[in-house]
This record gives sequence, structure tokens and C-alpha cells, in this order.
Amino acid sequence: MKTDLTGLFTEKPQSGEVTVGENINFVAKVNAASLLKKPTIKWFKGKWMDLASKSGKNLQLKELYDRNSKVYTFEMQIIAAKPSFAGAYRCEVSSRDKFDSCNFDLTVHGGCPHTHSMDGSEEAGELDFSALLKKSASKSQVKNEPDEDVWEILQKAPASEYEKIAFQYGITDLRGMLKRLKKMKKEEKKSEVFLKKLDPAYQVEKGHKMKLCIEVANEDVDVKWLKNGQEIQSTGRYIFESVGNKRYLTINHCSLSDDATYTCVVGDEKCTTELFVKEPPVTITSHLEDQMVMKGERVELECEVSEEGATVKWEKDGVELTRDESFKYRFKKDGRKHVLIINEATKEDCGHYTVKTNGGESMSELMVSEKELEVYQNIADLTVKAKDEAVFKCEVSDETVKGIWYKNGVEVKADARTNITHIGRIHKLTIDDVKPEDQGDYTFVPEGYAFNLSAKLNFLDPPKIHLDCMGHTSDSTIMVVAGNKLRLDVPITGDPAPTHIASIPILVGQNQILCECWPLTSGCLGETTSVPTTVQMIRCHQPPVMYTVTMFDVFFPGYVLERKKKKSYRWMRLNFDPYTDTTYEAKRMIEGVEYEMRVYAVNAIGMSCHSAASQPFIPVAPTSEPVGLCVDDISDTTISLKWRTPEHLGSSELDGYGVEYCKEGCDNISESIASDEWVPAFEGLTERTSVIIRDLPTGEKMQFRVRAYNMAGPSAPTSLAQAVTIREIMQKPKIWIPRNLRQTLIKKVEETINLVIPFQGKPRPVITWSKDGEHLNPKQVSVRNSDTDTILFIRKSERKDSGKYEVKLQIENVEDTASISIQIVDLPGSPEKLKIMDVWGFNVALEWKPPKDNGNCEITGYMVQKADKKTMEWYTVYELYRRTNCVVADLIMGNEYIFRIYAVNMVGLSLEPCFSADSAYIQKTGFEYKPPTYKEHDFSEAPKFTHPLVSRSVIAGYNATLSCSVRGIPKPKVTWYKNKMDISNEAKYRMFSKQGVLTLEIRKPCSFDGGVYMCKAVNASGEDAVECKLEIRRKYP
Repeated sequence: MKTDLTGLFTEKPQSGEVTVGENINFVAKVNAASLLKKPTIKWFKGKWMDLASKSGKNLQLKELYDRNSKVYTFEMQIIAAKPSFAGAYRCEVSSRDKFDSCNFDLTVHGGCPHTHSMDGSEEAGELDFSALLKKSASKSQVKNEPDEDVWEILQKAPASEYEKIAFQYGITDLRGMLKRLKKMKKEEKKSEVFLKKLDPAYQVEKGHKMKLCIEVANEDVDVKWLKNGQEIQSTGRYIFESVGNKRYLTINHCSLSDDATYTCVVGDEKCTTELFVKEPPVTITSHLEDQMVMKGERVELECEVSEEGATVKWEKDGVELTRDESFKYRFKKDGRKHVLIINEATKEDCGHYTVKTNGGESMSELMVSEKELEVYQNIADLTVKAKDEAVFKCEVSDETVKGIWYKNGVEVKADARTNITHIGRIHKLTIDDVKPEDQGDYTFVPEGYAFNLSAKLNFLDPPKIHLDCMGHTSDSTIMVVAGNKLRLDVPITGDPAPTHIASIPILVGQNQILCECWPLTSGCLGETTSVPTTVQMIRCHQPPVMYTVTMFDVFFPGYVLERKKKKSYRWMRLNFDPYTDTTYEAKRMIEGVEYEMRVYAVNAIGMSCHSAASQPFIPVAPTSEPVGLCVDDISDTTISLKWRTPEHLGSSELDGYGVEYCKEGCDNISESIASDEWVPAFEGLTERTSVIIRDLPTGEKMQFRVRAYNMAGPSAPTSLAQAVTIREIMQKPKIWIPRNLRQTLIKKVEETINLVIPFQGKPRPVITWSKDGEHLNPKQVSVRNSDTDTILFIRKSERKDSGKYEVKLQIENVEDTASISIQIVDLPGSPEKLKIMDVWGFNVALEWKPPKDNGNCEITGYMVQKADKKTMEWYTVYELYRRTNCVVADLIMGNEYIFRIYAVNMVGLSLEPCFSADSAYIQKTGFEYKPPTYKEHDFSEAPKFTHPLVSRSVIAGYNATLSCSVRGIPKPKVTWYKNKMDISNEAKYRMFSKQGVLTLEIRKPCSFDGGVYMCKAVNASGEDAVECKLEIRRKYP
């Protein structure tokens, strides 16, 4: 199976037209989302000229990268176009083993594209690279003589003339042209062995099967397959096949080790191809998790990918991480697990860490906090009287930690009344002779830690009752007229305000009313005060009566609530204003973390002691809505829906999904939540992400929605984009043949055959099976059909079950067919007519005929055994012998032997062997051994230079040497020539020969020593010569 090279372009450069003097841009885009390495791009004009070296005022190359879309944009801009710029261009992009190319043309209007400037000016020949291949000529000759083709000249010229031609025609890249010429010559040579060669390259996905095919001219020729130059042996993964003049190499379960160069060799000819094994996208199976650590702790971010040994990339806040000099980051790989290790975490390590593969990515957040400071004793609220002492005290775990005291946000400084002490783990703030201005909120903040300890200082003023006596008498007597209304306004003072004010009984007598206040209590110090008051009544003639005067009730504002994490010591206040209700909803908590709550009662006097902490609880939020709700299948009365799990599940486990539906008109999600028209599709919840809803009205437009449920309740619903009409949709029948059934299925006799053939088609198609054009025998073959597949079942297969099975699907007048070949194989029969053809020395020649029954498959070989007639113990001579004749050697003199042969196929050995009719007796008589005669090998070889002379340019006055190497048998005679004149007897030259390396030393050459030097080797088998050019430069220019 041939696979084209992977395409990398998302946008290819298009051919364009431009007028002389104008600009034009060519744009190519490459998607790098699946690439682990940045792509490399090259721009060419024609077939071989790289434009990177021509960038300048007429050509600019640009590169842009979009981080959001991960797309590279490459741009080639041609400025002030000239007629010589017209022609064919090519753009090539590559990334590791991936490659793609694109051809495009540029047309320039308004000038002659074949006119080239030859005056040597600066702008002459700016992108006109073909001018390098044209012969330089005068201006007068350009108009009259046609340009000469250098390619044709090079093809016809000998190799020794290449440099001369390059110098004459101004060729600068001779090496590139020679490579191209060599390739052209190879292409022109037509193979006499291969009718069809391998393609230059193939590509296959990892784990899949690859089949390489060639066609040879001779059907009986043997071929060899090489991998990276090593011959491939037939194994379970490498299978060789020969069908007519075609030869196949099948590679099963391709791995990365199969990414290599493969060569097919037939005699002296061969053809080569490259096989690229493409790895499937590496996905992340176990994602990273968010972590919160203390400063200085070790951090390990771990994920798991789908392939062992896969390459991943780690990033922090979008910047790739590397193993730097300090070894701060370590990358660990254990099978499919990849771990990023940070030895000692710091505050700078906070951020979002991402692991990326070519098939996905995973992100997690790392939070680093300062080392936690434990609080052994918190500071408590104080209530003191005037001139008393107030002491705030706390105890922390670290003796070295210092701290600062604040009052109402202002730092407290030590003075005559204020004393700050730090002894070990205990911190104290002492205030002597407390005054009203000392009242406020006091806070202790440990240095280097992001928390504080707070308490409140309350100043206490004793309660007082102030009676405003209208008579202003010394005994506080109030004069009233009998029958008049009496109202006593009694002011009271105290800090904090009194907690209780009693009712005042008034006794009305004949001449006076006695009024006495009950004790008043302030705060929790138990101080009381009372003032006796006498009310005198004037002209009172009525009987005594009891009055009750009620003074002011104490105001009760509400409650203050606090919360903390279960493993923390710090309580955080949730409301700063008193909350009057007894039900409160706490917000802004971290899901999945255990919390505790406590409550304070607050009145005008102050706060009560806190309640006992609540039971620990974990806040849970509903999940996000399910995603990807779509219709999987639909019929006249049923519909199949599927969806994916919510993106955010939270800390609580998912209980299941609820599916509801309604008729069209209630599909507005915001209104439908409270609508009574939504009908549950089934009772309870389902844990699956797909469901089939039955008994729906045919032809009705219905809307469906799904909600996820957990401990916190249902999530927001997700609905279909539009209402669905309940009606079955016609679908063409299509048979999907499994990959293993696309070639002949081979089974042994009495094995079970169970073929599952999936298909598609609605309504349910009519399925018909046949074998070799005839109906199946229901007694031997069973067929079971469903809505999505058909099954062919044979409990015990027989040889007669072999054949071509066809399955046909038909819906009305539309049908689809497929065929499956089944081959039932059995043990072969025994070979026939085993004969002893000859006996000589210790050897016996055997010959036999193949079995009549091969077991419905190819005979892979024969097992040859021998037995001595004395012992009749059988020994195997050949275990898998392919021919029908053999020679049994190393027999024992004086013994008599019989032989038997088994036939072998892919099932096994034949049940019965074939025995030889006669026996073979090894004679004891001596014999004369005649050694074979061999023709003496001729080792003679004509001289051949293995390393030629190289042209040199040397400076006059300095010794120069010319070297080459030659081989030949017998040793050739070597003669040196200068300008075809023998110089062997010249004193100025010295000749050396050592192990085939020939050296000519020229002592202090002058300008007359320049010329063409030739080395000639001659022996009885032939001769050979090489030559070079020596140029002598002056010592001083």
C-alpha cells in the first residue's frame, strides 16, 4: 500500500503576474501544532538555485509566528520586478522526517524576459540564475547566435573536461550541477530486470502493515530484500511473496525500527526506497494536578502519556523549560510516566505549568506559600475598667520570629504606659493605667508571614442613673398634682451600656408616691447602682393604686460569623456588620476543602463568647453542563443521544445524568428550567453518556436536554442546537469489511469460523449471503443479522467450506456488495514412490514424488528420516527440505538403512510417511579416493589507479609533491611524464613508490616547471594513466 508523504502546507503560494517595476508577494503557511521541531523552509528559482543567498534590494524573505493558532507564515517579496525574474519557482518545507513542496510560476509583463544585461552593472542578472548556465559572448554575438545549453555540453564531455567547461561558461556551483547530471544519467538508464521499481518513498503509521511491491521481467528470478544494507530474513514480521512476476515484501506491525532504507536486489541491479514510519499522536492519559506547597519543599508534577518513550515539552507560563546549570528543573521519564521535579520551591516558581505532546496538552497551577507558622496561643479580647492594666499575649511556634503590634492599623510604639516584650515564643503588649482613648482593635503581625492575630480592647465605665428632679429638692422629691399624668425620664450612663433596665414600681399613697429603681448591671463586671426617689402627690384623695413605669430596653443588633479551614488556626470573619437572621449563606470558599464555622451574638454592650465550632463540612458546587450533546441515531419512534462528561466535575463524585424532552416551543433554556412541559426520559439517573429514548411520537419536533447531577444538585442544562423531527432518515447501505478479512482468511479443518461484518444503512437492509454464486447450506452455515452487523458462523469448518463468500445489502433499489475469500487447510497426504537412486561410499541418493493431496495449501517442505535395520530407531536427517530429491551422507559402513519421508505444510506433518521399498547397504570394501582437480586461478589484474592525481597551484621555490595510488598484478611499471615527456632520468625530480602509493617530488620548482604531469602504469595485463595540471605562482606578487 503506497502512502504519500505528509503534507505540511495549510496555504500554498499561488502563481502570480506582475508588471515590470511593481512588487509581488508569495505567502506560504504551515501549521506547527503537531510538530515537535520548528519547520525549515527554502525558496528556489528553477530546479536548483537557492534564493536565500540572493536576499537584497530586489528580494526579501520574511517569517512570522502566531502563538495562538501555532501557524508559521513565510513570505517571499519581490521588489521592482524585472523581465528576467519570470520563471518557475519552488517552495520546500521540512520538519524532521516530514517534507512537503509546492511549485508556482511568476509572469512579468511589459518587457522581454530573455534579454539579460551583460554590461557588468550592479543590477545585471538579479534573479536571472539561468544566465550562469549560458556562454559569455559579446553584445554583437548575443543578438545573432543562439544560447548554448550547458547541460548538453556536460553530458557529452568527458569528466576531465568538466572544470574547463565550468571556467569557460562561468559556472560557480559545479558540484551541484554534477550531482544533478549524475541523477539525470541514472534516470535515463532503463532497467532490463525491473518492469516496475519501488517508489522513492513510502509512509506508514506505527503498528500498521506495509507492503512493498516490484515487478520483474523474469518470473523465475530470485530476489533479495535488504534493510539498511543488511539482508532481511523471513520471520513473522517480514513475509516474502512471489505472485507471477510480482515480488512482495510485507512488514507487519511496523515500529520505529522499521524506519529505514529498503533495497530489492535482482542479480547486479537493485532499486531502493525510503520507508518513513509515522508515530500516532501521543495523547495524555493522566493529566497534571494543581499543587500547593510550602517554600523550600520538593515539587513533582506528574503525567502519563499513551506511548512509552514519547517526547514531551514542559512549559511554565508559555516559556519552555530546560535543564539549566543550577539543575533547578529535572525531567524524569519512567515508561509512560513523565515527571517534572523542582528540588526546592520558591515564590518565583508560582505559575501555570504545561506539558505538551504532539497529540494534546495538560496544565496545572503551582502555588508556593511561605512556611506555615503555628499559633499555640491566640490573643483574646479584653474588657477593662479605668486605670486597670490590659495585657495582650500570644505564643507562636518559632522563637526567632519577630512581630509588630498595631492599634486600629497604626503601629504601637513603646512609651511610659505601653510595654512590648518578646521572650522565647511569647509576645506581650502591656498597657498600664488604661484610659478611654486606649479602646480599639489591636493586631499582632509576625514578620515574613501573610497572616495576623487580632483582638479588641473594650473600656468599661460604671453605670450611673441621673434623675432630673423638677423640684430641685435635696431629697429628690418630685411634686405632682393628683390625677395628672406622671412621666419619669431617667437618663443612665455607663460604658458599655447597661445590659438590663428594670421596671420601676410606683406606690401612690395619700400624700406621696414612693419610686425606687431596681439594681442596674453594666457589662459582665457585676457593678450595680440604685437611686431612691420619692414622688409627693398634692391633694390626693383617691385610694392607693399601683403604677408601672417602663424604661428603655437594651438594643440587640444580631450575629457575627467566622470560618476557618479545618487544619488552620486562623478564623476569618465573614461579616463586619451584625447579621440579624439565624440563617446565613457563606460564599467564596474553595471547593473540596474542609471548613468549620462558629457564631458570636452581638448587642449594644459587645460580643458574646463564640459558639462551639460546627461539624467539618466540604463545600460542593454543581458540575458544569455536559458538553457535545448530539444525535447519534434516530428512527420513527426512538432517538439515540450521546454527550461527553462536563469539563469541570468539582470535588464531589458525579451521581449521573438526567435527560428530559419536550415538544418544540420550550427550547429556550433560560425559560425551560422552570417549565413544567419538560418530561423526564426515564426514572432516576443514568451513569452512561449515551441513552436511547423510546416511544416518541412519529413526525413530532422535539427538543432534548441533559443535566449532570452531584451532591450539590443539577448542573445547568445543555440542549440540542435545534429541535429534532422524530422520523427515520434514509441511509445508503455500506459494508465495512474488517482489515483482516480483506485478504484470504485461512482456517484449519474443524476450526470455528465467526465473521462479523459491520455495515450501515437505514431502514434495516435486506441481507443476502452466497458462496461461489450459490445459496448457503443452512445445515452447515449459520447467519445472524442485527441492525449494525451480520455474522457468518460455521461451528466446524470442512475443506468444502473453502471458497468466495459474497454478502449483499439492499434497501429498496440501492445495494452494496462485498466478498470474502476463505481457505480451509488440512494436513497433507504422504509423499509417493520413495526410491533409492544410488549408493556410493557413505552416501545414499533418494528421490520421491509430492503427495496428491497438499491439504489445500502449499507444501512447505519434507522431513527425511533414516533408521538402521538393526535397531529400527528413526533419526531426522532433514527437518524441512524443499526439494523432492536429496543425498543422505555420513552413514556408517557395514550397516543397512531404510528411509521414510513426511510431507509438511502450514498445518503440520502428514499423518502417514512414505517408506522406501528397498534398503541401502553401506559396503565395507575400501575404495580409492580421487581428489578433484581445480583449475588454477588467474590472479593477474591490469593496472588501475584507485586515487587520481589532483591539479595543484604551488609557490615557486618551495618543494612540491604529486601523489596518486595504483593497483595491479603483477606489480606495474610506473613512468612519470611532463607535457608528455619522460622525466624519469631528470635530477630535479624524485619518484617514490610505497605499497601502491606513488609520489613525485619536484625540488624547488620555477615557472618553467608548470604544465601537465602524467603518471603511467604498465604490466602484462594492460596499462592505465592519470594526469593533472601544476600551476607555479611567483613567490612575490
